[in-house]
Amino acid sequence: MTADRSGVKPEQEYIAHLEAGRFMLLRSRASGRCMFYPRVAEPGTGATDLEWVEASGHGTVYSTTAVQQKPPKESYNVALIDLAEGPRMMSRVEGVPAGKVEIGMKVKARITRENDRPIVVFDPDW
Repeated sequence: MTADRSGVKPEQEYIAHLEAGRFMLLRSRASGRCMFYPRVAEPGTGATDLEWVEASGHGTVYSTTAVQQKPPKESYNVALIDLAEGPRMMSRVEGVPAGKVEIGMKVKARITRENDRPIVVFDPDW
């Protein structure tokens, strides 16, 4: 049986979870696959049997680049993170200089705010 997901707004639900301090992912009940960014159906299958599950927050840096800014602004990095649950997401790694983020680095998610909106960033998971 497929749940009726008409009227579902996955992005708004995702942000509401972040506002409540939870980093959640959508997962297909049939395949067990998690996805990011939140969607109304599973990519590839179109399955709509989706449920929210809490992410472990563990991940690995898949790729990264340092974005240099003119002083006094600090440089920052943009990274693709492979989450332990499978999906890959774009974010940044904080707590280390932008140029010191390395591919393969283990990271841990943290919810913070930027422009009055909750976002997920990562810290090194030593």
